[in-house]
Amino acid sequence: MTAINKKVLSEIIAEEHQITKKKAAEIIDLLFDTISDTLRDGNSVEITGFGKFEVRERAGRSGINPHTGEKIEIAASKVPAFRASKTLKESVK
Repeated sequence: MTAINKKVLSEIIAEEHQITKKKAAEIIDLLFDTISDTLRDGNSVEITGFGKFEVRERAGRSGINPHTGEKIEIAASKVPAFRASKTLKESVK
């Protein structure tokens, strides 16, 4: 099994749509930038048949520094999350 990175993805798109690899990479960058900007603004991105990108709140909590054993407080934060659609889940089975 091999992983597909951005370069390989742009090559696939370029070949499939007869465009340059550079143009395909620009389209991929635009897609990722749009998703990132939307999440940064506190909104979600739902792609039918694929899944939903959203921002989740992570509550503050107590933790332990593994090097010193000292108790520390971990601040609340926001994290990006992805929830796969039923269609995607079924296609992976």
